[in-house]
Amino acid sequence: MGLNDTPLSERKHIAFFGCRNAGKSSLLNAVTGQKLAIVSDVLGTTTDPVYKSMELLPAGPVVVIDTPGLDDVGDLGKLRVEKAVGVLNKTDLAILVADAGKGLNEQDKEILSKIKEKNLPVIVAYNKTDLTDNGATFTLDGQAKEMNVSALNNTGIYELKEAIAKLLNEETNERPLVGDLVNVNDLVVLVVPIDKAAPKGRLILPQQQTIRDLLDNGAVPITCRDSELEGVINKFGKDIKLVITDSQAFGKIKDIVPRDIPLTSFSILFSRYKGELEHQLASVNALDELKDGDTILISEGCTHHRQCGDIGTEKIPKMLSKLGNFNLEFTSGTEFPTDLKKYKVIIHCGACMLNDKEMKSRIEASKAGNVAITNYGMTIAKLTGILDRSIEPLKILKK
Repeated sequence: MGLNDTPLSERKHIAFFGCRNAGKSSLLNAVTGQKLAIVSDVLGTTTDPVYKSMELLPAGPVVVIDTPGLDDVGDLGKLRVEKAVGVLNKTDLAILVADAGKGLNEQDKEILSKIKEKNLPVIVAYNKTDLTDNGATFTLDGQAKEMNVSALNNTGIYELKEAIAKLLNEETNERPLVGDLVNVNDLVVLVVPIDKAAPKGRLILPQQQTIRDLLDNGAVPITCRDSELEGVINKFGKDIKLVITDSQAFGKIKDIVPRDIPLTSFSILFSRYKGELEHQLASVNALDELKDGDTILISEGCTHHRQCGDIGTEKIPKMLSKLGNFNLEFTSGTEFPTDLKKYKVIIHCGACMLNDKEMKSRIEASKAGNVAITNYGMTIAKLTGILDRSIEPLKILKK
């Protein structure tokens, strides 16, 4: 996979914050070397967060985000500000843009406080130094990296890009997907059911990433449909070191794979990769405590077209119906409730389309609201009676 093919969820997210006409869009364009954002002297030109995937040297594959002004006014302006602040949930590095001639105002200080609450690296860029004699006076005493820049004449832009790359590299956290569970030359079978919801002519992102991670670690992936799995097992037998299946096929696969061959799912692997495996594993036990009338949130990280047999809106609800009569609510994509108090449990997808910052922010929100949050794979494994078995492989690290 080349840099240009890096999935959105695997790119570092760099968000530009600031008040109207501080020069956020101009600075973003200067940093990227492209006219990605509309620039105007009219207040409030940026009305919604704007996302752009690109290669930002020397940082590598990133997503840059231009946000609405933090000082927007009126009812609509308030909604825009909420949208801007919400971007923090998926931000890896924040750039706070302020007017060098004015310094930090109250809105700047407020967003800076929220950035620090989330322990995000931040650069305060005092823009428009071309209109001042000496630039802005630094006042944060090391609380954030402060720089004087000018989007108009490119003053300090090179240094800003270097600072961005340095902070992103410091934030790099190698998260295991499957590579730490296998040895070189291990045979790993990936079970990929082909149903109506499967994208024609391609594999979905979790399958692609798992295959790539196996190859990167010297393992040998064998991919098959659930209908051919029995033949694959008969052919390779005990040479198979691990079977990874789509969670929705657990019910069928558990009876085909011998008990002495480790078995797990893409969704469970992604719980560890994108979220907090232990917390989601403990939370799945909340299913045992459900009562009729309880409300459950089923949340999907992407916005794919729902089809017949959809795992989130049909298969899991059908399984839950055997436990009782519950009120089910659904969200997808960037939609996620800010008030979670009414839910007894949240069942989330594997989050392959969300970056780890956004998934973890959802988990933290559920913790704050004292609401259990688990994921599709663990839910299906529990309801099919193989939860313990599906977690076992994650406890057996390669020698």
